[in-house]
Amino acid sequence: GARLVRCSGARAGAADEPGTKGVGIEPGTVLTNRAWYRTDKSSLVPYRQIEPGTVLTGCYCTSEMTAQLRGVGLSFGGRRILDQLSFDICPGEVFGLLGPNGAGKTTTVRVLCGLLVPDTGSVSIAGIDVLRDPLKARRQLAFVPDGSPLYSNLSPRQVLALVGRLHGMLEDRIERESLRMLEAMGLLPRIDDPLGAFSHGMRQKVALACALLPRPALLVLDEPLSGLDVETTAVFKEVLRAWANAGGSVLYTSHQLDVVERVCDRMAILDHGRLIALGTLEELRASAHETGTLEQIFRALTHAEDPRERAHKILTG
Repeated sequence: GARLVRCSGARAGAADEPGTKGVGIEPGTVLTNRAWYRTDKSSLVPYRQIEPGTVLTGCYCTSEMTAQLRGVGLSFGGRRILDQLSFDICPGEVFGLLGPNGAGKTTTVRVLCGLLVPDTGSVSIAGIDVLRDPLKARRQLAFVPDGSPLYSNLSPRQVLALVGRLHGMLEDRIERESLRMLEAMGLLPRIDDPLGAFSHGMRQKVALACALLPRPALLVLDEPLSGLDVETTAVFKEVLRAWANAGGSVLYTSHQLDVVERVCDRMAILDHGRLIALGTLEELRASAHETGTLEQIFRALTHAEDPRERAHKILTG
């Protein structure tokens, strides 16, 4: 299938505003905005990569953003945790949410998932207002928190059945998809064993299977590779890319910046609850006036101390 990427160019006409579902664009329009396009309104037709400045010769359709945060603010005990936070997550995008400890990443994720109510701003998933209809919005996402908390007395079969039923899936589909994913993850022989007897890595695999089972519009993954072996990590990176190429969206939070650099299409960097940078790797390089790795860009934008100097202080005082 076609790789899903954002496009920008020069626009003539007002029919290609992002965030509008199923809007036709007149032939001859030149693209300027950052959005996603496909050749048909059918969800079975993949989105298409369009190079900047392309003049459209046929009718394309935009898709609404998978998730939108607008002016989100939140305070605890007089301390500002999130400060006017705004960003979009597009269809077909692996979106990295980065920041040092205490930057507001976990709080942002909890607000997006409807687990915390912000003081100001709005949040939507697949066009559904998270604050007005949190249950309906949550059905559009799957959240794997750091540590993969699961019911220790349930088996993989039981916890997958629970997730599937909560999302209204048919029983035969739940069973079929569960068996397929657990076999691919090497867990089929343990399908009826209690999760309390599983290693951290094995529980992480089950949590990822739970997230993928209902095929949500948005996967929210907090340190998803923690505890996974090398082979499963490699496979999971390919799963994320294939998921995005098929039109799904991923919000990916991690401190493993080398992995983020390889798998994410765009990244947002938070610091003290504020969005300090947003864009592709090249756009972040331009913001930081850096040409190096994401780790070097991250340190420059967050004004982090050089790790060698910090290590020297730890060891020598």
